Amino acid sequence: MKEAGRADRPILVTGASKGIGRAIALRLGAEGYRVTAHFGGDRAGAEGVMQAIRAGGGSGDVLGFDLRNREETRAALDAHLLDKPAFWGVVLCAGVTRDAPFPGLDGAGWDEVLRTNLDGFYNVLHPLTLPMIRRRDGGRILVLSSVSGQMGNRGQVNYSASKAGLIGAAKALAMELASRAITVNCIAPGLIETAMTQNVPADIVKAVPMQRMGAADEVAALAAFLLSHEAGYITRQVIGINGGLI
Repeated sequence: MKEAGRADRPILVTGASKGIGRAIALRLGAEGYRVTAHFGGDRAGAEGVMQAIRAGGGSGDVLGFDLRNREETRAALDAHLLDKPAFWGVVLCAGVTRDAPFPGLDGAGWDEVLRTNLDGFYNVLHPLTLPMIRRRDGGRILVLSSVSGQMGNRGQVNYSASKAGLIGAAKALAMELASRAITVNCIAPGLIETAMTQNVPADIVKAVPMQRMGAADEVAALAAFLLSHEAGYITRQVIGINGGLI
C-alpha cells in the first residue's frame, strides 16, 4: 500500500540489479518510494529493475559505482546529490561470497568478501549520514546481514566475519542516530532462493525446520515494513528470516 509522502523519501538500494536487492527495490518502487537502484557491474540488471518500477507507476534512477572503492563511491554519491535531495533511506544489499574451508581460504578470498560486505558499509554510509541528518525528517538505514553472521557457517569464515561485523556496526550506528529519528536495523536472512544459493545441497535445505528456502519477495516484504512509518520505534535490532533455522 502506498503511504502519503513516500515519493519525497528517496531510498538508495545497493546491489539492486539481482537477488534480494532487486526484490527490495521493486517492492519499494511499487510502494511509492523514489528508488535509486545501485549496481556494481550489472548495469543492464539495474536498468531492468528501473524499467519495471516505472512501468508500475513508480520513479527513480540507477547509479553505478564499485562500493569496494572508497574514493569512487564517495565521488559517485556526492555527484548524485548535487542536484537531488539527500536520501531518506539506505538499504545495503550488495554482497559476495567466496566460500572455502579456512585452511584453503586465500588472502584474495578474504579481502574480496570483507571489502565488499563490510567496507561497503562505511564507504556507502559515511558520505550519506550527515545529509540524512540534515533532512530533519528522520530516516531509515537497513543492513542485510545473514544467519551466517549470527551463528557462523562451515566454509564461510570470511562471509560470517563480514556479516557479524555488519551487525556490530549497525547496532553502534543505531545508538548514534536514534536521537535524530533515524532507525538502523539488520535483516538476517537464512537460505533464500537467489543465484547465490542455486547450488545448495538438498540436505542443507532439509535442515531448515520449514523444509524450504525462503523467497526474495518475503525478505522484501520485511524490508518494506522496517522502512515504513509504522516501524519508527524499531531500531538496533537484528531480525531473522530463516524458516526457524536458529
